Amino acid sequence: MTLLSALAPAWSRLLDRAERRLPALTRLKRAEALPITLDRHRIYVLPTRFGLMFSAVLLVMLMGALNYGNNPALLLTCLLGAASYQSVFQGFRSLNGLALRSLQADACNAGENLYIYPTFHASGRGRPGVRLEAAGDETVFDVEDDIDCRVRLVVPVAQRGWFRLGRMRLFSEYPFGLFKIWSWLNPQFAALIYPAPENAAPPLPRSEDAAAETSSKRFGDEFGMLRDYHASDPRRAIAWKASARHDKLLVKEFEQRRGNDVALDWNATSMLAYEARISRLTAWVYAAEAAQQRYLLRLPDTNIGPGIGPDHRHACLQALALLPGGAP
Repeated sequence: MTLLSALAPAWSRLLDRAERRLPALTRLKRAEALPITLDRHRIYVLPTRFGLMFSAVLLVMLMGALNYGNNPALLLTCLLGAASYQSVFQGFRSLNGLALRSLQADACNAGENLYIYPTFHASGRGRPGVRLEAAGDETVFDVEDDIDCRVRLVVPVAQRGWFRLGRMRLFSEYPFGLFKIWSWLNPQFAALIYPAPENAAPPLPRSEDAAAETSSKRFGDEFGMLRDYHASDPRRAIAWKASARHDKLLVKEFEQRRGNDVALDWNATSMLAYEARISRLTAWVYAAEAAQQRYLLRLPDTNIGPGIGPDHRHACLQALALLPGGAP
């Protein structure tokens, strides 16, 4: 038995104890399942720079009042000290019991800003002056009693794939700015970042058999031909002027030219670099959706489609985003 294996049970017991007693050093470094509710075991307090200066002023006032026996000055110093001491509890109450209920994010391409929407809830009383800091962005908000509060974080992202937000700091300096009361949140959350589409991408590739276009006859598009009237034809399709010239009822027949589904093939971009191939296919996915053209995405290990619509677009962009080389 090695020394490490002999110490393993003791180390495990130590971690379990730290998990209960020091959540800021253990649990908050791990991802937590939502919802996350703050309690007294994970809320911490330190004086701000202004609070330290205010404490120094109170100390000078106290020394002066005692030195000169000035009772009104001593009373004022005690009142200010009591108010600052009471502000610690007010700030603590602004975070205690606050819950992070959900996290949502908008769709985003690499190189853009990712908009993340945390939702907080507080029961029993409102929570003014709460601040949230994550991934370099900070927002200030108030949480009303028993009403969900949805805030927004703006995070620039540069790489396709899964973006993990990591730890967020929730803090407050309410009510006087003398003390900073804070806690860490580390939710289980990841947003999928789509690849950046190529700028000025070439037009969509031709369908696999563009010469095999077929015409579908129906009412409502480009004029195709005149034919004799049948009892099943709608009256709006009758060509009255042509019928008068030919002494019989004729109807207009319309047709629409349709091509096959567009194939967005990985092999068709072989002349480009790896990430450039992904960007071009991404641009083609958006172009096919804008043109309302059904499309098939062919990647080295999978084929998606053919199809069209939000679900199909998401499936294609997700497959492109998770190709090797992106964020894990």
